[in-house]
Amino acid sequence: MNFIRNILNSRSKRNGNFFIQIKNIVGYKPSNISYYEKAFTHRSMNIRDKDGTPINYERLEFVGDAMLSAVIASHLYNEVPEGDEGYLTKMRSKIVSREHLNELGKDLNLIDLVESKIPVDNFGNNIHGNLFEALVGAIYLDKGYDYCEKFIYDRIIIPHVDIEQLEGKVISYKSLLIEWCQKEKKTFDYHVYEDTGNDELRHFSVKLSINNKIVAKARATSKKKAEEKASKRAFFAFQNKISRAF
Repeated sequence: MNFIRNILNSRSKRNGNFFIQIKNIVGYKPSNISYYEKAFTHRSMNIRDKDGTPINYERLEFVGDAMLSAVIASHLYNEVPEGDEGYLTKMRSKIVSREHLNELGKDLNLIDLVESKIPVDNFGNNIHGNLFEALVGAIYLDKGYDYCEKFIYDRIIIPHVDIEQLEGKVISYKSLLIEWCQKEKKTFDYHVYEDTGNDELRHFSVKLSINNKIVAKARATSKKKAEEKASKRAFFAFQNKISRAF
C-alpha cells in the first residue's frame, strides 16, 4: 500500500518537468514529490489540505533552518576543536546568514519553481533564502538526515565554507560599529527619516553621528538597510582604529 502511495506521490501535480527539475537540483529521485511541491508553494495560492491546514513553504522553512544549523554546527565542532561556544555560534551565523542563503537560492534559480499569485518581481530578496531553507526541509522529511547532510555539504560546506575567510567576514557592520563605540566610550546616533525623493519605491535616509559629528549618510528602501549601509561606510572610514580595538 505504501509502495503504491509513493508511486502516486512521485507524479507531480504541476507538470512532468517539476520532478526532473527537483531531481537535478538535489541529485536523486524524490520519494515523495509532495514535500517539494509544498516547498515551492507560496501562501498567496491559499491552498489547504483535507484537514484545513495551509499548504505552503513556511513550515518547511522552520525544518530547513533547524537542519542547516545542526549540520553546520556539527561540522564546525569537528573542524575547529579549539573554538568555544561563542566562536562556534558566530561562525555558524556567518555561514547561514540571510545574505548567504539568498545567494544560494539565486544560484539554484529556485524562484523559477515557485507557484504564486504574486508576480515574482514583487517578492523581496529574502524569498531566495526562504526557498532554500524550505528545500532543505523537504529533503529531510523526504529522505532523512543522511541525504539532507549530503546536500548541505555539497551545496554549502564544500564550496563555500573556508574557516579563515569566515573569521574575517563581517555579518553586520552596524553591530560591529556599535560594539566599537561602546568599547571606546563614544556616543552614536542613527537619525533615520523618510526620503521624499521621486523614486517609485519609498526610501529612507539615515545620518550616522559619532560623538555628535555626522560621519556617514546613506539611503535605501528600508530603515534597516539604510542603517547598515551607513554603518558600512563609517566602518571603512574608521577601519584602522576599529581593527586595533579588536
